[in-house]
Amino acid sequence: MRLAALAAGVLALALAAPTLAQQQMVDPDFRPTVERPAYAEAQGPVVTIDEAHLNYHRMNGQYAPFAALLRADGYRVQAGTLAFDAGGLDGVDVLVIANAGATSEQPTPPAFTEAEGAALEAWVRAGGKLLLIADHTPFGAAAEALAARFGVRMGTGYAFAMTDGGGDLTTNLTYPAEAFGAHPIFAGRDASERVDSVTAFTGQSLAGPEGATVLLHMTDGARESPDLPTLQALADRLDDAAVPDAAIAELSRPALPAQGLAFEYGRGRVVVLGEAGMLSAQLIRYPPESGQADRRFGMNAALGNARFGLNIMHWLTGLLP
Repeated sequence: MRLAALAAGVLALALAAPTLAQQQMVDPDFRPTVERPAYAEAQGPVVTIDEAHLNYHRMNGQYAPFAALLRADGYRVQAGTLAFDAGGLDGVDVLVIANAGATSEQPTPPAFTEAEGAALEAWVRAGGKLLLIADHTPFGAAAEALAARFGVRMGTGYAFAMTDGGGDLTTNLTYPAEAFGAHPIFAGRDASERVDSVTAFTGQSLAGPEGATVLLHMTDGARESPDLPTLQALADRLDDAAVPDAAIAELSRPALPAQGLAFEYGRGRVVVLGEAGMLSAQLIRYPPESGQADRRFGMNAALGNARFGLNIMHWLTGLLP
């Protein structure tokens, strides 16, 4: 198998033995610190992390590290348990939706009703702030219709890039500072808040509406397989393929151009990310007999990710222009 630098998290666990897959957890050693909090403790805007739509990432679960980071910056963080058209947007300054629609059904049904999508679109247009995160399949398909309301297309599969040598594929995608544009999310409030790099761990690709800023440009030549079995089949084929380009063409398609987007929408603001693990802090702990070292992924493995997450929130809430 030639899956170089295989991303941790859902993908790595899916490829591991079932007994090892039980070792994934929030990193107990992750302690976010913010040297210059944006707000006094618990005096900042209200951030609601959606939990009403079979979300895989929740405030006290996979997104506990992100919630802790936001609290350290002064935000008031709460779980959202109501539908968007039934009070779920009341009193909310920023809505975070991360990996809604955690279901094994095929095809994946939309995670949001038409009425909820209409309510959310109207809320953002009137000045609401939305951070929408949808990862690799099945999460892209579950959020696809909602994203389309804001002019965003989702690849819905597993994005990957070929390594420098050209023979291996990787789903760990690192975006260095030299690839960033001039958006305030990268610049921060001053030089101390500049984002140095961002790493995504698996995920899908995106395309934004006209006028959207691409925050994370997909690597040149990046591809996307429709699902995990197809990605695994491609990795296996690359072991023996005399003509690897043919296997790549058969089992994947060109990725959409982005993995992160930011844009104004009416009086509101929207950021869309194609990967959720970058704003968490996860640990895969293997038993000693496995011979494998523990693996970390997210803000505990890529130091620029926490700054990226804070700057996203600062832009959404108007601290950045």
